[in-house]
Amino acid sequence: MSTLQPYAVLSPGAARRVFLALTFTRWFPVGLVVGLLTLWQLERGLTVAQAMTVSSAAGLTIFALELPTSGFADAFGRRPVFVVSAVVNVVASGILLAAHSFWAFLLAAVLTGVFRALDSGPLEAWFVDTVHATTPGVDVDGALAAQGTVVGGGIAAGALISGGLVWWHPFTGASALLLPVAVFVALNVVHLVAVLVLLREPRAAEHLDTSGARRALASAKESPAVVRQGLGMLRDNAVLRGIVAVEIFWSVAMIVFEIFQPIRLAELVGGEERAGAIMGPVAAAGWAVFAVGAALAGWSSRRIGVARTAILARILNGLGAVVMGLVAGPAALIAAYGVTYLLHGSGGPMHSALLHREARARNRATVLSMNSMVASAAFGVAAPLLGLLAERTSTQVAMVAAGAFSILGAWFYRQALRAEKSRTPAPTSGVSAPSPSGEPAATLD
Repeated sequence: MSTLQPYAVLSPGAARRVFLALTFTRWFPVGLVVGLLTLWQLERGLTVAQAMTVSSAAGLTIFALELPTSGFADAFGRRPVFVVSAVVNVVASGILLAAHSFWAFLLAAVLTGVFRALDSGPLEAWFVDTVHATTPGVDVDGALAAQGTVVGGGIAAGALISGGLVWWHPFTGASALLLPVAVFVALNVVHLVAVLVLLREPRAAEHLDTSGARRALASAKESPAVVRQGLGMLRDNAVLRGIVAVEIFWSVAMIVFEIFQPIRLAELVGGEERAGAIMGPVAAAGWAVFAVGAALAGWSSRRIGVARTAILARILNGLGAVVMGLVAGPAALIAAYGVTYLLHGSGGPMHSALLHREARARNRATVLSMNSMVASAAFGVAAPLLGLLAERTSTQVAMVAAGAFSILGAWFYRQALRAEKSRTPAPTSGVSAPSPSGEPAATLD
């Protein structure tokens, strides 16, 4: 008999601290490259069409792997899958740093897709299930809003540092973009270490008594059943089906403010190098207002409801993407980008909260990954098509078309709105932040 003891279930306050800490270590490095990735690819010799294809490859890889990886996470455990995701992230970012060809960038993109498929559900599912272990049924929209704030703030800080590193440019003869990408790789290693140290998942004693290989085999056999159950939920649950469908439209809007924005900025300021010098502060500002938007969503959801907040954010975010395509100057583009990212930050935590209402502990990671899978597929299919539209017409036409299309996604929240109106209020015990004494505060919101 093994002498290992299962880890104790964390209190909601402790779980929240780990959740937000690992959210920061996951997303802060992204800020180093969020505004430079397309420019880095173009500088290393890729064409715009090739860069869009690379982005599409990452999205389609996520689509292919989301359900298998999430089913394994639900069956085997969130921590092992999250650790593997962090390892793959280090490898993918290392290849990105060294890449000089389309095929090398494609490999990095595929591995990034593997990482994101592994990463998309386990941490959030771990947090919700850990909280529900001590406060069953509690809503977590406040904590998810706080996570959005951490994501936005972390990426904003990373982007600001990235701009400073580009300006510093200490390596004579090398690209000014090299140092931010190198620091990005190093910080991904830090995230891996943080996951290994901080994330603890209770396991049943009988699981701990079996060997790792036997446990993995048993979990692998269970995984397809978890996946089938998740797909069955999508088929039978109209509320969940509508929420997931929103991602099709949301992902198209993201192409506007994640891929087309630096391309359009380069058009307006007269070149990629000038755009690169501007993108650090611009991306930092965008993610800073993303964090503000997430905080505002938590405030709004307590007043008008989670579903209404999600609907409003979806409509206004799409309108912002349209405006980004219509403006004719760099200052106006940056302002529209900021407003659009504010609303992007508002929509994310509310969308996640609606998903969690329809999920259960046994399939929570699967539900989250089905949502991410649809988003990735939509992104992967739409990006090359919008790239072709931009080549045949203009960048502006493609941006306006994508933004207008994305607004239609708000319609698919209607079932969630109806469900919310008839929903019995859930308990609200949990934590949002430590109290002055260091003990958990009264609620999650």
